[in-house]
Amino acid sequence: MSNTASDIADPRLAEYGAQRIDWAAREMPVIAQIRERFARERPFAGLRIAGCLHITSETANLALALQAGGADLTLCASNPLSTQDDVAAALVERVGISVFAVKGESNETYYDHIHRTIDANPQITIDDGADLVSTLHSDRRDALGDVLGGCEETTTGVIRLRAMAADGALAYPVMAVNDAATKHFFDNRYGTGQSALDGIIRATNLLLAGKTIVVAGYGWCGRGVASRADGLGAHVIVTEVDPLRALEAVMDGFRVLPMADAAAEGDVFITTTGDIHVIDAPHFSSMKSGAILANAGHFNHEINLDALSEITEQQRELKPYVTAHTTSDGRELLVLADGRLVNLSAAEGHPASVMDMSFANQALAVEHLLRADPALEPGVHDVPSEIDQSVARLKLASMGVELDALTDEQRRYLSSWDEGT
Repeated sequence: MSNTASDIADPRLAEYGAQRIDWAAREMPVIAQIRERFARERPFAGLRIAGCLHITSETANLALALQAGGADLTLCASNPLSTQDDVAAALVERVGISVFAVKGESNETYYDHIHRTIDANPQITIDDGADLVSTLHSDRRDALGDVLGGCEETTTGVIRLRAMAADGALAYPVMAVNDAATKHFFDNRYGTGQSALDGIIRATNLLLAGKTIVVAGYGWCGRGVASRADGLGAHVIVTEVDPLRALEAVMDGFRVLPMADAAAEGDVFITTTGDIHVIDAPHFSSMKSGAILANAGHFNHEINLDALSEITEQQRELKPYVTAHTTSDGRELLVLADGRLVNLSAAEGHPASVMDMSFANQALAVEHLLRADPALEPGVHDVPSEIDQSVARLKLASMGVELDALTDEQRRYLSSWDEGT
């Protein structure tokens, strides 16, 4: 057994975890190329990096790339249900990375693991939802002095960090990796679009064709879910608060309704907003018996589970990740994965091929933080377009896709103003 500091479910799972990491690596050629360069250049030699991330086989390949670059890594989960215990075991037992994560851990253990990760005195943070950053700025300000910068993986986390920056509370620079085009265009749309439905199908074995699916939010995640549900033959209703996104959903061929009206029609509800109580008490009272509620946003408060509990007379687990709430009028409302990320709780999360781009951005953003001259000021920073372009080119090359190049004549024309009709 490894002497690496850790809290994992079972170190004996390491062999299978290593196989899963290798399987994911087959679909992650961009991070593999970055890992090879990092191994040569060692840009992170001696650097302490803390990651509060979904501990999955894809995340493991990011961790291996950073470790190859010389980083000393400590990882914890960014969601109590998203950890793949065998992957956590492989990281600890096979490569000596400290991991504090157990699938199904309580909220108390979840935050204890974040504190134990902070105990490693990180110089760089990599977050997915900003719980690590938030804890550093509230309960663990003692560890803030060593932090040089950080990266944020998801929409919810970027929203929280921008709020912190607006309040003058954010003490160090953070790269908004989520906002990189090669992250949110692909990870959010294609990754969430496929994996959220995968989680629902695995949990329920439901045939989506002919069902009415209500998608709350038409950002990149909502677009992906709506598109994939439509492709599987479902009738899709979109709910939105943004008029431009609502208009786009209409132009894409979907019905747009307020949640108050959609609640009575939906067979399956999927939240993708990053906001609180998108499905709330008044909506539960309108839903048909057997309605399925799933969340593909980051935190489990998109569905007001407290309000649902208040009208629940009996609660029982029908099968793994499916909990039936029987109301006083005899209806059953089915909540998947306790309202947590359904794609990571009930399935395996995003396909490795899209996480390849997301984590390539993470790795290169960490390098940018260290090399930026002058050093970045505290606040939320965009990923430089050069990194986005580099990731896109590497991905295309791995797929055997070639691009045209502008001729000298075309470049001159694009930079001129005196040629017209």
